[in-house]
Amino acid sequence: MHADPSQEELPLFRGLSAACRTILLRHSVEHRVGPGTVLFDQGEVPNFQFVLLSGTVHLFGRSNEGREVLIEVVRAPDLLIPAAVMSASPYLMQARVPEASRFLLIQAETFRDAVATDAALAQAVIGTLSRQFRRMVRQTKNLKLRSSVQRVGCYLLTLSERQGTPGRVLLPYEKNVIASELGMTRESFSRALASLEGAAIRVDGQTIGILDRDRLAEMAMPDPLIDLDLAEDAAERMEDRPSRPAGPPEPEAGPRRAGRTTRPPAARRPDPVILPQAGTRQRDGRRHRRAPD
Repeated sequence: MHADPSQEELPLFRGLSAACRTILLRHSVEHRVGPGTVLFDQGEVPNFQFVLLSGTVHLFGRSNEGREVLIEVVRAPDLLIPAAVMSASPYLMQARVPEASRFLLIQAETFRDAVATDAALAQAVIGTLSRQFRRMVRQTKNLKLRSSVQRVGCYLLTLSERQGTPGRVLLPYEKNVIASELGMTRESFSRALASLEGAAIRVDGQTIGILDRDRLAEMAMPDPLIDLDLAEDAAERMEDRPSRPAGPPEPEAGPRRAGRTTRPPAARRPDPVILPQAGTRQRDGRRHRRAPD
Protein backbone atom coordinates (compact mmCIF):
# COMPACT_ATOMS: atom_id res chain seq x y z
CA MET A 1 0.00 0.00 0.00
CA HIS A 2 1.03 3.62 -0.45
CA ALA A 3 1.42 6.06 2.44
CA ASP A 4 -1.22 8.74 2.63
CA PRO A 5 -0.43 12.25 4.00
CA SER A 6 -1.53 11.35 7.53
CA GLN A 7 0.83 8.38 7.58
CA GLU A 8 3.73 10.49 6.31
CA GLU A 9 3.13 12.90 9.22
CA LEU A 10 3.47 10.13 11.80
CA PRO A 11 6.56 10.52 14.02
CA LEU A 12 7.15 6.82 13.35
CA PHE A 13 7.86 7.47 9.67
CA ARG A 14 9.81 10.71 9.91
CA GLY A 15 13.46 10.26 8.99
CA LEU A 16 13.08 6.68 7.77
CA SER A 17 14.91 5.63 4.65
CA ALA A 18 12.77 5.06 1.58
CA ALA A 19 13.66 1.36 1.66
CA CYS A 20 12.54 0.92 5.29
CA ARG A 21 9.31 2.84 4.73
CA THR A 22 8.56 0.74 1.64
CA ILE A 23 9.09 -2.52 3.55
CA LEU A 24 6.83 -1.44 6.43
CA LEU A 25 4.03 -0.30 4.15
CA ARG A 26 4.30 -3.42 1.99
CA HIS A 27 3.64 -5.53 5.09
CA SER A 28 0.83 -3.35 6.42
CA VAL A 29 -2.89 -2.81 5.96
CA GLU A 30 -5.07 0.13 6.96
CA HIS A 31 -8.40 -0.39 8.72
CA ARG A 32 -11.24 1.75 9.96
CA VAL A 33 -13.26 0.34 12.84
CA GLY A 34 -16.39 1.40 14.68
CA PRO A 35 -17.22 1.85 18.38
CA GLY A 36 -17.12 -1.35 20.41
CA THR A 37 -14.53 -3.11 18.25
CA VAL A 38 -12.07 -5.26 20.21
CA LEU A 39 -8.66 -5.13 18.54
CA PHE A 40 -7.01 -7.78 20.70
CA ASP A 41 -7.50 -9.44 24.07
CA GLN A 42 -5.16 -9.77 27.00
CA GLY A 43 -3.11 -12.94 26.76
CA GLU A 44 -2.90 -12.84 22.96
CA VAL A 45 0.54 -12.69 21.33
CA PRO A 46 0.78 -9.75 18.88
CA ASN A 47 0.42 -10.47 15.17
CA PHE A 48 0.60 -6.79 14.25
CA GLN A 49 1.93 -3.49 15.50
CA PHE A 50 -1.18 -1.33 15.66
CA VAL A 51 -0.49 2.31 14.74
CA LEU A 52 -3.35 4.55 15.84
CA LEU A 53 -3.87 7.12 13.06
CA SER A 54 -7.07 8.74 14.34
CA GLY A 55 -9.47 8.22 17.23
CA THR A 56 -8.84 6.66 20.64
CA VAL A 57 -8.36 3.23 22.19
CA HIS A 58 -9.26 2.04 25.68
CA LEU A 59 -6.90 -0.45 27.31
CA PHE A 60 -8.67 -2.69 29.85
CA GLY A 61 -7.35 -5.14 32.41
CA ARG A 62 -9.48 -8.05 33.63
CA SER A 63 -9.09 -10.27 36.68
CA ASN A 64 -9.70 -14.01 36.81
CA GLU A 65 -13.02 -13.24 38.47
CA GLY A 66 -14.08 -11.11 35.51
CA ARG A 67 -13.63 -7.69 37.13
CA GLU A 68 -12.63 -5.16 34.48
CA VAL A 69 -10.89 -1.80 34.88
CA LEU A 70 -9.83 0.85 32.40
CA ILE A 71 -6.04 1.11 32.58
CA GLU A 72 -5.30 3.76 29.97
CA VAL A 73 -6.76 5.83 27.15
CA VAL A 74 -4.51 6.00 24.06
CA ARG A 75 -4.99 8.94 21.69
CA ALA A 76 -3.78 9.34 18.13
CA PRO A 77 -1.11 9.36 16.94
CA ASP A 78 0.49 6.57 18.93
CA LEU A 79 1.58 2.94 18.90
CA LEU A 80 -0.50 0.38 20.79
CA ILE A 81 1.63 -1.46 23.35
CA PRO A 82 4.88 -1.67 21.34
CA ALA A 83 6.54 -3.32 24.35
CA ALA A 84 4.49 -6.48 23.73
CA VAL A 85 5.22 -6.37 19.99
CA MET A 86 8.97 -5.89 20.39
CA SER A 87 9.28 -8.69 22.96
CA ALA A 88 6.76 -10.99 21.20
CA SER A 89 5.04 -11.34 24.58
CA PRO A 90 1.33 -11.70 25.38
CA TYR A 91 -0.66 -8.51 25.74
CA LEU A 92 -1.38 -7.62 29.37
CA MET A 93 -4.48 -5.64 28.39
CA GLN A 94 -7.44 -5.76 26.05
CA ALA A 95 -7.74 -2.99 23.44
CA ARG A 96 -11.25 -1.72 22.72
CA VAL A 97 -12.28 1.19 20.50
CA PRO A 98 -14.82 3.67 21.99
CA GLU A 99 -15.28 5.70 18.80
CA ALA A 100 -14.73 5.43 15.06
CA SER A 101 -10.96 5.08 14.64
CA ARG A 102 -8.38 4.36 11.97
CA PHE A 103 -5.30 2.15 12.23
CA LEU A 104 -2.27 1.02 10.29
CA LEU A 105 -1.51 -2.64 11.04
CA ILE A 106 2.13 -3.60 10.43
CA GLN A 107 3.11 -7.26 10.54
CA ALA A 108 4.81 -7.78 13.91
CA GLU A 109 7.78 -9.81 12.65
CA THR A 110 8.46 -7.28 9.91
CA PHE A 111 8.23 -4.44 12.42
CA ARG A 112 10.75 -6.11 14.74
CA ASP A 113 13.15 -6.80 11.88
CA ALA A 114 12.92 -3.18 10.72
CA VAL A 115 13.60 -1.83 14.22
CA ALA A 116 16.67 -4.09 14.46
CA THR A 117 18.14 -2.81 11.19
CA ASP A 118 17.03 0.84 10.89
CA ALA A 119 18.50 3.29 13.42
CA ALA A 120 15.89 5.99 12.77
CA LEU A 121 12.99 3.59 13.38
CA ALA A 122 14.69 2.26 16.52
CA GLN A 123 15.04 5.83 17.80
CA ALA A 124 11.36 6.51 17.11
CA VAL A 125 10.26 3.37 18.96
CA ILE A 126 12.53 4.17 21.92
CA GLY A 127 10.97 7.64 22.07
CA THR A 128 7.47 6.15 22.06
CA LEU A 129 8.33 3.64 24.79
CA SER A 130 9.86 6.42 26.90
CA ARG A 131 6.78 8.62 26.55
CA GLN A 132 4.45 5.75 27.40
CA PHE A 133 6.53 4.87 30.46
CA ARG A 134 6.39 8.45 31.73
CA ARG A 135 2.64 8.50 31.11
CA MET A 136 2.22 5.37 33.22
CA VAL A 137 4.33 6.86 36.04
CA ARG A 138 2.11 9.97 36.05
CA GLN A 139 -0.96 7.79 36.23
CA THR A 140 0.49 5.77 39.12
CA LYS A 141 1.34 8.94 41.05
CA ASN A 142 -2.17 10.27 40.39
CA LEU A 143 -3.72 7.10 41.84
CA LYS A 144 -1.41 6.77 44.85
CA LEU A 145 -0.79 10.36 45.93
CA ARG A 146 -4.23 11.95 45.60
CA SER A 147 -7.63 11.71 47.17
CA SER A 148 -10.65 10.86 45.03
CA VAL A 149 -11.76 14.52 45.07
CA GLN A 150 -8.34 15.68 43.85
CA ARG A 151 -8.29 13.07 41.08
CA VAL A 152 -11.73 14.04 39.83
CA GLY A 153 -10.96 17.76 40.06
CA CYS A 154 -7.72 17.45 38.08
CA TYR A 155 -9.49 15.23 35.53
CA LEU A 156 -12.09 17.96 34.96
CA LEU A 157 -9.46 20.68 34.65
CA THR A 158 -7.41 18.69 32.14
CA LEU A 159 -10.49 17.67 30.17
CA SER A 160 -11.72 21.27 29.90
CA GLU A 161 -8.34 22.28 28.44
CA ARG A 162 -8.41 19.40 25.96
CA GLN A 163 -11.96 20.30 24.88
CA GLY A 164 -11.16 24.02 24.74
CA THR A 165 -14.10 24.95 27.00
CA PRO A 166 -12.82 26.49 30.26
CA GLY A 167 -16.34 27.01 31.59
CA ARG A 168 -17.68 23.49 31.16
CA VAL A 169 -16.76 19.87 30.52
CA LEU A 170 -18.58 17.22 28.52
CA LEU A 171 -17.78 13.81 29.98
CA PRO A 172 -16.60 11.69 27.02
CA TYR A 173 -17.58 8.30 28.44
CA GLU A 174 -20.02 6.79 30.91
CA LYS A 175 -19.27 7.72 34.48
CA ASN A 176 -18.47 4.16 35.51
CA VAL A 177 -15.74 4.02 32.79
CA ILE A 178 -14.24 7.33 33.94
CA ALA A 179 -14.37 6.16 37.56
CA SER A 180 -12.50 2.99 36.55
CA GLU A 181 -9.78 5.06 34.84
CA LEU A 182 -9.41 7.15 37.99
CA GLY A 183 -9.13 4.08 40.23
CA MET A 184 -12.46 4.35 42.06
CA THR A 185 -15.97 2.98 42.03
CA ARG A 186 -18.90 4.71 40.37
CA GLU A 187 -20.21 5.59 43.83
CA SER A 188 -16.90 7.18 44.86
CA PHE A 189 -16.86 9.17 41.62
CA SER A 190 -20.37 10.48 42.34
CA ARG A 191 -19.39 11.41 45.90
CA ALA A 192 -16.32 13.29 44.63
CA LEU A 193 -18.49 15.25 42.18
CA ALA A 194 -20.89 16.04 45.03
CA SER A 195 -17.98 17.35 47.12
CA LEU A 196 -16.99 19.70 44.29
CA GLU A 197 -20.55 20.67 43.40
CA GLY A 198 -21.75 24.00 44.74
CA ALA A 199 -18.27 25.25 45.55
CA ALA A 200 -16.76 24.95 42.10
CA ILE A 201 -18.90 22.96 39.64
CA ARG A 202 -22.47 22.17 38.63
CA VAL A 203 -23.41 18.66 37.46
CA ASP A 204 -26.03 18.23 34.75
CA GLY A 205 -25.85 14.66 33.48
CA GLN A 206 -22.76 14.29 31.28
CA THR A 207 -22.15 18.06 31.29
CA ILE A 208 -20.15 19.58 34.14
CA GLY A 209 -20.29 23.34 34.46
CA ILE A 210 -17.16 24.93 35.97
CA LEU A 211 -18.51 27.77 38.12
CA ASP A 212 -15.22 28.80 39.75
CA ARG A 213 -12.08 27.54 38.05
CA ASP A 214 -9.74 28.99 40.67
CA ARG A 215 -11.70 27.31 43.45
CA LEU A 216 -11.67 24.02 41.54
CA ALA A 217 -7.89 24.27 41.13
CA GLU A 218 -7.53 25.06 44.84
CA MET A 219 -9.47 21.91 45.76
CA ALA A 220 -7.82 19.67 43.14
CA MET A 221 -4.23 20.90 43.59
CA PRO A 222 -2.92 20.18 40.05
CA ASP A 223 0.72 19.19 39.78
CA PRO A 224 2.75 19.75 36.56
CA LEU A 225 4.69 16.54 37.29
CA ILE A 226 1.44 14.55 37.23
CA ASP A 227 -1.01 16.52 35.10
CA LEU A 228 0.57 16.65 31.68
CA ASP A 229 -0.06 20.02 30.11
CA LEU A 230 -1.52 19.76 26.62
CA ALA A 231 1.31 21.79 25.11
CA GLU A 232 3.84 19.51 26.80
CA ASP A 233 1.91 16.50 25.53
CA ALA A 234 2.21 17.77 21.96
CA ALA A 235 5.91 18.47 22.49
CA GLU A 236 6.49 14.95 23.81
CA ARG A 237 4.81 13.48 20.76
CA MET A 238 7.15 15.50 18.56
CA GLU A 239 10.11 14.06 20.46
CA ASP A 240 9.52 10.83 18.56
CA ARG A 241 10.76 12.57 15.40
CA PRO A 242 14.10 10.87 14.69
CA SER A 243 17.05 12.55 13.06
CA ARG A 244 18.68 10.96 10.03
CA PRO A 245 22.02 9.31 10.83
CA ALA A 246 25.12 10.89 9.40
CA GLY A 247 26.29 9.63 6.06
CA PRO A 248 25.30 9.80 2.41
CA PRO A 249 21.57 9.68 1.74
CA GLU A 250 20.18 6.38 0.64
CA PRO A 251 18.90 6.22 -2.94
CA GLU A 252 15.21 6.01 -3.61
CA ALA A 253 13.92 2.54 -4.36
CA GLY A 254 14.00 2.05 -8.13
CA PRO A 255 11.34 0.46 -10.27
CA ARG A 256 11.00 -3.30 -10.18
CA ARG A 257 12.38 -5.29 -13.04
CA ALA A 258 9.96 -7.20 -15.22
CA GLY A 259 9.78 -10.82 -14.24
CA ARG A 260 11.16 -10.15 -10.77
CA THR A 261 9.41 -9.20 -7.57
CA THR A 262 10.46 -8.06 -4.15
CA ARG A 263 7.12 -8.98 -2.59
CA PRO A 264 7.46 -11.45 0.28
CA PRO A 265 6.18 -15.01 -0.06
CA ALA A 266 2.53 -15.52 0.77
CA ALA A 267 3.32 -17.10 4.11
CA ARG A 268 4.96 -13.88 5.31
CA ARG A 269 2.17 -11.52 4.28
CA PRO A 270 -0.16 -10.40 7.06
CA ASP A 271 -3.53 -12.06 7.17
CA PRO A 272 -6.35 -9.59 6.51
CA VAL A 273 -8.48 -8.56 9.44
CA ILE A 274 -12.15 -9.23 8.79
CA LEU A 275 -14.75 -7.05 10.46
CA PRO A 276 -17.79 -8.91 11.80
CA GLN A 277 -21.13 -8.75 10.04
CA ALA A 278 -23.69 -6.24 11.24
CA GLY A 279 -25.57 -7.39 14.29
CA THR A 280 -22.88 -9.77 15.57
CA ARG A 281 -21.45 -8.93 18.96
CA GLN A 282 -19.54 -10.70 21.65
CA ARG A 283 -19.76 -9.94 25.32
CA ASP A 284 -16.80 -7.56 25.07
CA GLY A 285 -17.86 -6.00 21.79
CA ARG A 286 -17.13 -6.70 18.15
CA ARG A 287 -13.93 -8.53 17.40
CA HIS A 288 -11.42 -8.48 14.56
CA ARG A 289 -11.01 -12.03 13.29
CA ARG A 290 -8.34 -13.36 11.04
CA ALA A 291 -9.55 -14.64 7.70
CA PRO A 292 -9.45 -18.43 7.30
CA ASP A 293 -6.58 -19.81 5.25
